[in-house]
Amino acid sequence: MRQALLSVIAAMTCLHAALPATPPTASAKPASSAKPASSAQTAASAQPASSGQPKAAEPTFARWLTGFRQTALDAGISAATLDTALTGLKPVPRVFELQDNQPEFAKGPWAYIDSALSEQRVSKGRQKFQDNRIALEVIGNAYSVAPSVMTAIWGLETSYGAVMGNFDTVEVLANFAWKGRRTAFGRSQLLGALKIIDNGYAPRSKLRGSWAGAMGHTQFIPTTYLAYAIDHDQDGQRDIWSTLPDVFASTANYLAASGYNKANPVGVEVVLPAGFDYALTGTTRRALVEWAAAGVVAGNAAPLVGRYDPNLRGRIIVPAGARGPAFLVFGNFEAILKYNRSTSYGLAVMLLSQKIAGTGGDVIQPWPRDDRPLSLAERKQLQQALADRGFDPGPVDGIIGSGTRRALRRWQISAGLPADGYASAKLLSLLLAR
Repeated sequence: MRQALLSVIAAMTCLHAALPATPPTASAKPASSAKPASSAQTAASAQPASSGQPKAAEPTFARWLTGFRQTALDAGISAATLDTALTGLKPVPRVFELQDNQPEFAKGPWAYIDSALSEQRVSKGRQKFQDNRIALEVIGNAYSVAPSVMTAIWGLETSYGAVMGNFDTVEVLANFAWKGRRTAFGRSQLLGALKIIDNGYAPRSKLRGSWAGAMGHTQFIPTTYLAYAIDHDQDGQRDIWSTLPDVFASTANYLAASGYNKANPVGVEVVLPAGFDYALTGTTRRALVEWAAAGVVAGNAAPLVGRYDPNLRGRIIVPAGARGPAFLVFGNFEAILKYNRSTSYGLAVMLLSQKIAGTGGDVIQPWPRDDRPLSLAERKQLQQALADRGFDPGPVDGIIGSGTRRALRRWQISAGLPADGYASAKLLSLLLAR
């Protein structure tokens, strides 16, 4: 692999001329199916319409698979591919257990970031960055994506290719398509995986990866692969499993199509002024000069204006509530969230990329480490309590997404509390008591 990569890099100057100066216009914005929607959105789309009738019995996996075969045939998948790809599939209860306990949502943000920024991950990331610097910089310049951000995503997704997962991608996607709160996602991704096989882009044996159906060094789901994978070394294969230039170019293409621009920062830690209205956190976007005028300063007490474009628009997030650190994040942060809708994930990419590049990455303000993260049952209890009090959080699925945070802020305002939208054990107790 190392020799192959060196050969590719030796030819990089010639290949660079073939690279597009900007991402392909045909994919200027990600298709709606290119990455999974937020868990709350996916769950909402899977909710049956209320008709007053008893819910239909869930089909067995084998019976569902028989019906899906016709759907796949209608979508243009060949019978030969279906005979090979769908034979021997079985229910995998483990994928549903893992879905309900994703660390991005089950851990406190400080615990998730502690793990993401472990000494080993940072050290290995710096080494991988140096080992692949030429390829990363050429590709980063072509797509206007920071090489350190690509490296950080690589590190968080698969520990730089060391842990790409060994789940059968077709099988896990068939499970999600069969039942649960992500059936629409599962069906679209299963069809995508079958198209990859049917079109000869990758053999059936190569489609292995995470429990969530993502594959390769930077964990593309099938529709993302179909829309954004790049054959950078021009060998006729878009190989996200074993060819690093293809991996980097595919990752950069997806980020660029999602709006990433390396001329701008991802985000910066900030300090909020006394009396700050926490209802402004989360979704309110303002120009940096406006936030500065409101008394917001950088985490090291430096002024914001002069350091960045004063007209750059961003929003303030407080991932651990009013007691924790605050961050002003910009459009590049939103592009990273296309990979994973978790705020903790976006922050981890931002901070790890800074550590890899040697430009920071330490959080200055302390985390409220005495807070206890809510269990899945407690997260559902909080959502149900909000709904019972007239603050609609969306589906009661245990995922604290944007809908739940909006509902929580509305309740906090009604209760005279800082409207930070942070779901803690203490807040759940207050909600139940009132």
